[in-house]
Amino acid sequence: MKTMTRTVAVARRVLQQITGDGRTVLLLLSVPSLLIGLFSWMLNSETRFNSLAPNLVGLFPFTVMFLLASITMLRERLSGTLERFMTTPMRRGEFIAGYALAFGALAAVQASVALIFTVVVCGLDVGEDFGWLLIAAIANAVLGMSLGLLASAFARTEYQVMQFMPAFIFPQIILGGLFVPTAQMPDALQTVSDWLPLTHSLRALSNIAAKAATADITNEILIVVALSLAALAIGSFTLRKRTE
Repeated sequence: MKTMTRTVAVARRVLQQITGDGRTVLLLLSVPSLLIGLFSWMLNSETRFNSLAPNLVGLFPFTVMFLLASITMLRERLSGTLERFMTTPMRRGEFIAGYALAFGALAAVQASVALIFTVVVCGLDVGEDFGWLLIAAIANAVLGMSLGLLASAFARTEYQVMQFMPAFIFPQIILGGLFVPTAQMPDALQTVSDWLPLTHSLRALSNIAAKAATADITNEILIVVALSLAALAIGSFTLRKRTE
């Protein structure tokens, strides 16, 4: 009971901190939708947009949540907030769980807004797959959050966090099958791609767009969920009180 109370307290504090900044909330909710809208306008083709849009609905929230979670956690260490928390009976796992709960809620809202915008404004034809796309998009955003919390343990400055984008996120985007199907890549790159978290995120969305079997969609989403939980578990073990 105490564990749940402390976890919820952390989540509430994080949500109050983020939602108290109106500009951050506006950017958090609008940037993925605006980028998807730009793609829709640029492609100017319903067929091409319908094939690409499901991946974009997952990709942009993933990227934004990665940056937000990693920078926010890093600031907690730099400001000494995390060190003060660790002087209390709170455990590292409870702290990470609180952050995961808060950012998970933000991720769900962000992914939902992006998908609704894509369907209503950009005209994405999802048929009966809206529910699956929503689940997969939220899973993508949560994965980005989880990896962001994990990455923050290895950064000492916000500049270093930004460098994780070209070093860690961009290779996943390139090898994730967004530009070239993984089946068309060299064998070595296919092997690497299969071990990258974002590959399974994008594959789940691609399977939904291609009307694949429910089992194939479910398997990819479960892999994404498992990777998210693994990242959070590793993050709790690598969590440092402060950054020197």
